[in-house]
Parts: sequence; structure tokens; C-alpha cells
Amino acid sequence: MNSNLDLSSVDHLRALVGFDTVSHRSNLLLIDYLERVLEPLGARLERIEDGTGQKANLLASFGPTDRAGYILSGHTDVVPVDGQTWSTEPFELTERDGKLFGRGTTDMKGFLACCLAMAPKIAAAPLKAPLHIAFSYDEEVGCLGVRDLIARLDTWDLRPLGCFVGEPTSMQIVTSHKAKRAFRGVVTGTPGHSSRAPSFVNAVDFAAEFLVELRRLGIEIQQTGQEDAMFDVPFTTTHVGLIEGGKALNIVPEHCHFEFEFRALPNDDVDAMVAHMQRFVEVELLPRMKALSPDARFRLENIISYPGLDTAPGEDIVVLAKKLARQNGHGKVAYGTEGGRFSKEGGIPTVVCGPGDIERAHKADEYITRKELAACEAFIGDLIAHLSR
Repeated sequence: MNSNLDLSSVDHLRALVGFDTVSHRSNLLLIDYLERVLEPLGARLERIEDGTGQKANLLASFGPTDRAGYILSGHTDVVPVDGQTWSTEPFELTERDGKLFGRGTTDMKGFLACCLAMAPKIAAAPLKAPLHIAFSYDEEVGCLGVRDLIARLDTWDLRPLGCFVGEPTSMQIVTSHKAKRAFRGVVTGTPGHSSRAPSFVNAVDFAAEFLVELRRLGIEIQQTGQEDAMFDVPFTTTHVGLIEGGKALNIVPEHCHFEFEFRALPNDDVDAMVAHMQRFVEVELLPRMKALSPDARFRLENIISYPGLDTAPGEDIVVLAKKLARQNGHGKVAYGTEGGRFSKEGGIPTVVCGPGDIERAHKADEYITRKELAACEAFIGDLIAHLSR
């Protein structure tokens, strides 16, 4: 008997947490582990590597090939632990008081572990329609890796009927999440002695003017833009998370850079908001900067962009998800997932539903519970039964 048949979700989670798959590192050792688990079960495996050969998606398929089925999807990367104070070793699973601690336990290796634990049952089931498990990379830095996986799905003759993204929702059904557009602003001015500051282009000053306008736009959107009360933050938001510039108080700063984002309701016109800020640069800032120095620069670089998710409550995938989760309600969340890409770019109806609580994600002492893992296993078990009828 293959030993993989005897491994629980906790066993698999222990192995998965042990792989340090922070997004700037390779995930190939974890992908190797997935293949060792799934190949003996008869899964049809396809590894989809990135351009460097250091990262990969993995697509595992069970069941018939002559009809459309469903996808269970999750990402293999995690966020860093740098600067966080953990009471346990973050890359070793530690159980304490019924809680399983480790980086990625909730976001979202707990879901992956459940898929692996249920894989023997998937393989043994008389599936009437296929079930695919999609493992991606670089979700935490912009939902990047899954794009290649979705492109591969686009070549299939039969498009999947739906996708379940297992991000932590406490097994609640999420039908919608916000889109994200993030940018880096890079300002180049001219240095000089601060006693003659008006003669030079102060990069920090002009960056500050931009950020004040961004804040003004955010307030305007909050007061006059569209709202959706099902979101915990019911409107599109702007946010500045980083600004750096200058060398010393008595030197006019030559350089400044900052990073900001829009988290937008799925149907809000983010392009119009970005265009407004670009016009502000070109009309209000650059002319004054170049009047002092023709070498002055102000550019915006797009660093993250992924679409929102907005699946109608009446869609078949939502009806099925509620049946599998044994509940009637659904919700919307402000954080992003790969669900938007599956839906908007892949044309695959998608919901988000997975074990754990998003409030524990990205923090020190991240954890998941055995009860939460069991609830996810029950969901997958009911999906297997549904596809076997």
C-alpha cells in the first residue's frame, strides 16, 4: 500500500509548512512533494514552469477526459516572516491547544493539505466528471503564476464548469472580491543646499503633492462613488503604504519613491482613477518641475494588477458551493484572490471557499485548527460524491 493513502491533512500540512515558499524563493521542492503524493494515485500531472525554471504551477486531474469538470485551486507561496515575532518556528508545524501554528497554515497550505488528504478518495471514486487540483505560485505578489495555468486551460477543448478557490473564508461562500491596482511613483528632482530650496526641484515635495491629491480622490470616491454594503469596506479605497526620499535635512532631496494602491469594487472604473492621477502628474506637477529643471522626472510604474471577482448569486457554481458547504448565505470580501483571474480572464465561474480565518493571515503565529481542516475535507468529500452520481 502506498503510504500516501494513510496521510492525514495534518500530516500533509506538516510537510507543506516545512517548505519555505516565500514568494521570492523557489517552490519546486514543494511541487516535487505534490507530484510524489499524486502520481502514484494515477493523477494526470502537468507541471507549468515559469521563465526562470525556478517556479512552477502544477495541474493534477482525476476522472474522465471527455467532459467538463471542476477545479480546486490554491497557491503554494506564502508571505515573509521577516520582522515578525513568532512564539513558534514559522516553518515547522507546531500544535498547541488545538491550534496548528506555522506560516501558511491558514493562507493557504491548510487547503492544499486537505486536497492532498482527500486525493486517494478522489482517485478511488467513480467520477462521472473530472476533478482538477490547481497549485499555483506567486499569488502573494499579484496573482502572477496562475496566469500561465489559466492560459493552459484555455487550450482545452472542454472548459471547466467552475472553480473553487480555497482561500481562508471560514468555509463561507464568497462570490465577490475587490480588484487591485498598485503603482510605484518615482520622482527625480535636483539636489542643492536647503538654504536655496526654491531654486531646486524637491522630489519629496512633489511626491507629497501627488499623495495629497490621491487622498483627496479617495475621499471623493468614498463620499460620492458607488457602494456595496456586502463588503466590509463598501467602497473603492486608495492607500499609500511606502514613501522614501531624501538624504539629509540640509539637502534638497533629488529622489523620492512611493507605493500606492486602489482596491476597487469589481465594477468600478479603476482605469479612470488611474488616468486622473496620471493627468495630475502631467498637467499639475511636471510643468512646474521642468520649469526649474528640464531633467526633472515623475513616472508611475504599474507593479500589481488583478481583476475583481463578481459571480452572480444565481450561478450554478454558487448554488453547488452552498450545497456542498451546507449553507444558504454568501458574502463579499475586500482582499483579492486568484478567483478574479479564473473568472474574468479564464471565463470560468468561480467562488472562494476555504478553511481558516483571513484575520490570521500574514501575521505572526498564524494558525489553523483541526476542526477547520475537517470542515474543508467534508466539503471536498461532498464534491466527490456529487461528481460520482
